[in-house]
Amino acid sequence: MARTQGSHSGITGPRVRDAALKLFAQHGYAAVSMRQIAREVGVQAGALYNYTPDKQSLLFDLMQTHMTELLAACADMPDGGPPIEALENFTSLHLRFHSERPEEVFIAYMELRNLTPENFTKIEALRRSYEDGLETILRSGVSSGDFEVSDPKIATMAVIAMLTGVNTWFREGGRLSLEEVEQIYWDMVRKAVGA
Repeated sequence: MARTQGSHSGITGPRVRDAALKLFAQHGYAAVSMRQIAREVGVQAGALYNYTPDKQSLLFDLMQTHMTELLAACADMPDGGPPIEALENFTSLHLRFHSERPEEVFIAYMELRNLTPENFTKIEALRRSYEDGLETILRSGVSSGDFEVSDPKIATMAVIAMLTGVNTWFREGGRLSLEEVEQIYWDMVRKAVGA
């Protein structure tokens, strides 16, 4: 199939991905067709298949990219130090990373149900890796006596849920700056783990 005139894989491929991200976040994966994505990009529907095998591949790519970028950001956090410092770094990283990506976060949480079982297993493994990083911090803090947490796994899930919730209401230019929000959330996280 011939590529649409003026279409270049290095330009159109990312535009397909961006259009899918925008439309999935606005309307939900199930409600978006490949034709809508093509219309958003400005190409014929058949041309999309030069850039992606199908809609499921687009969804998986968006989620996988989000999680691999998040894990890479975690890997760049300072190593070592006391558990309280590691937890503060984790809190700050989570809020900053996610506040810059509201559409990705929405899709990462709300569209899991639309992944094929094979793709779900892959994304779930990436999510578990992220959760394990926080759980390790909490277990370390419990061992050192810095945190009082009866179940580090549940505390992990609760902290991540609380931090991710900021995406539903925080907007740049609002009443509070991101730095102020970070401080408020850090106080809540610290108290939640008994530090």
